[in-house]
Amino acid sequence: MLSAKKYLKLEKIYYRKEAVLNKQYLVYKKMDNFIKDKDLVIGTRKLNSRLLIGTGKYPSKSMISKVIEKSHTEVVTMALRRIDTSKKERNILDYIPKNIQLLPNTSGARNAEEAIRIAKIAKEMGCGNWIKLEIIDDNKHLLPNNYQTIKATETLSKLGFVVLPYMSPDLSSARSLVNAGASTIMPLGSPIGSNRGIRTEEMIRILIEEIDIPLIVDAGIGKPSDAAYAMEMGADAVLVNTAIATSNNPINMAEAFSMAVEAGRIAYVSKLGRTLERAEASSPLTGFLGE
Repeated sequence: MLSAKKYLKLEKIYYRKEAVLNKQYLVYKKMDNFIKDKDLVIGTRKLNSRLLIGTGKYPSKSMISKVIEKSHTEVVTMALRRIDTSKKERNILDYIPKNIQLLPNTSGARNAEEAIRIAKIAKEMGCGNWIKLEIIDDNKHLLPNNYQTIKATETLSKLGFVVLPYMSPDLSSARSLVNAGASTIMPLGSPIGSNRGIRTEEMIRILIEEIDIPLIVDAGIGKPSDAAYAMEMGADAVLVNTAIATSNNPINMAEAFSMAVEAGRIAYVSKLGRTLERAEASSPLTGFLGE
């Protein structure tokens, strides 16, 4: 049994440790407040989550609401053809919470005219004025047509749409999209649905450096580490669909991507450590054991 003297001594040590821990906590809080991140704003909406998700390829529609919850996303994209207005079966919109920003896409459009028509239909169906432009006239590689995308962006932005254009990463096209009124640019990481990761890294880095509107890496992100890497590079957000929907456990995978995106962004804002061509010891190599 402890004597009163020993008890008081242990209590004093305990509270001293508590004070140290509290001091460390306050230091971390100060660091947290010091490292300020810029807000992600698309159109007039400020987003807290930098992960956007798609709704295709899931084993069942009913899974989508849980995936949205676990991913912490605030923006969900869907193809117009997935929206059943006949009410013969449950609409995909029934599985998307009302506080989520809808981002209908123009999947299936082969030129600017078709994309503009799809965007107008989506708005008339109550999906709002956000539109993800996908104009693909290449059925083999599914690469976007930047020229047609620029044309559609110019028209839709004048009509009051918030335009998020999917594009091949090219600086000249990106600048043209900005001038046409795009709210973001969405360069592909690798071919859509391929899960091959960031294969266009150098081009995306140039866009991050030169383009002032938000940049969202879209297509090809195959695993959470790909998403984290895109964020570490300086992307403002990522859009993921196939990698989540085709995994063995989409709900858990959605959570994994959410964590990866957050970790990658924190790393970018905190500024990554330097890289060296040669080794550098983290502790002194001399002055130990009398050396």
